[in-house]
Amino acid sequence: MIRQKKGAVYSIDIVHELNFSKPSVSMAMKRLWENGYIQMDVDGAITLLPPGEEIARRIYARHRLLTEFLIRLGVSPEHAASDACRMEHDISEESHERIREATLQKRREQG
Repeated sequence: MIRQKKGAVYSIDIVHELNFSKPSVSMAMKRLWENGYIQMDVDGAITLLPPGEEIARRIYARHRLLTEFLIRLGVSPEHAASDACRMEHDISEESHERIREATLQKRREQG
């Protein structure tokens, strides 16, 4: 999401976007780098590697689905997006699949 907004992504962008502390983001970036999910250039710009891109794609798809689902329930778009950010990482695959099916059904009904 940050990359879509800003182009290049830096740790400080993640700090501001997610309201995490700088040390927490730094530790997370180190783990992601060690596990082959990201690379950092000499200026500190973060790029997702293919395995990281796949995980990010799945999480972002969940985010969009959960946001849409919550909006359909009557939650304001701002709260829906904020709540989806928290939910997207912890929701079970079973719950995600049921929400996806319900959302797709609603789309079909509305044409």
